[in-house]
Amino acid sequence: MRATAAIAINVFRESVRDKVLYNLVLFAVLLIGASYLLGQLTAGQDVKIIKDLGLSATSLFGLFIAVFIGIGLVSKEVERRSVYSLLAKPIHRYQMIAGKYAGLTLTLIVNVAIMAAALYATLAYMALSVPADVERAWDAPALDPGMLKALGLILVELMVITAIALFFSTFSTPMMSAAFTFSLFIAGHFSADLRNFELVVDSPAAARLARGLYWVLPNLAQFDVKAEVVHARPVPLGYMLLTSAYAALYIAVLLVAAMVIFSRRDFK
Repeated sequence: MRATAAIAINVFRESVRDKVLYNLVLFAVLLIGASYLLGQLTAGQDVKIIKDLGLSATSLFGLFIAVFIGIGLVSKEVERRSVYSLLAKPIHRYQMIAGKYAGLTLTLIVNVAIMAAALYATLAYMALSVPADVERAWDAPALDPGMLKALGLILVELMVITAIALFFSTFSTPMMSAAFTFSLFIAGHFSADLRNFELVVDSPAAARLARGLYWVLPNLAQFDVKAEVVHARPVPLGYMLLTSAYAALYIAVLLVAAMVIFSRRDFK
């Protein structure tokens, strides 16, 4: 446990020192601030525009952080040959994988929190300059606590993507790992369509293949509740718990697979 924690802290420190990480967070914060200016162009809908753009920016730049840092967690150690010094210590390979995943997850939590704070600060500033009668006409207040549900599921989705990136990084190059991860991200947002694929094709084989892909690919669309939050529609707690449990199971499978692959990899 101590070895895993030490690796996680080291990964977090390296991620914080990464200039790319700073640029991504800064750009996301600037985009959230710019959404306030864009919101002024649509009278009466500005708060919805700010929330929608802010949540989308958090999701998008969190994705970049998860992918571009996640794919290098293992491959960077191999390229710099620092993996040999790590494995020479009393550290099991599975601890290395678990520690790197925990470190990047901690990095994501901190950065999502920063972007969430920037979003709430933008909304708070906007709310101060809005007349009371206009504010009463909103579906939800500017500082709606319900946005935390969307931010929470965004973080959970990023944790799944991080596990995917780490899984590919155990046996592939950074370029291929990024391509695989982005492909699964896109496919994961449309995987629900595969469930009814048999209704639009005549081939039983294609229908069975689509059904199999539906169960294998991550269903990432279920983590997207931005529209519900922006339009003040309820997001049940049971839904969030069930979705988080699905993510935990998917992450566990990916991490176990990554540990098995990395444990069998020959670095000689």
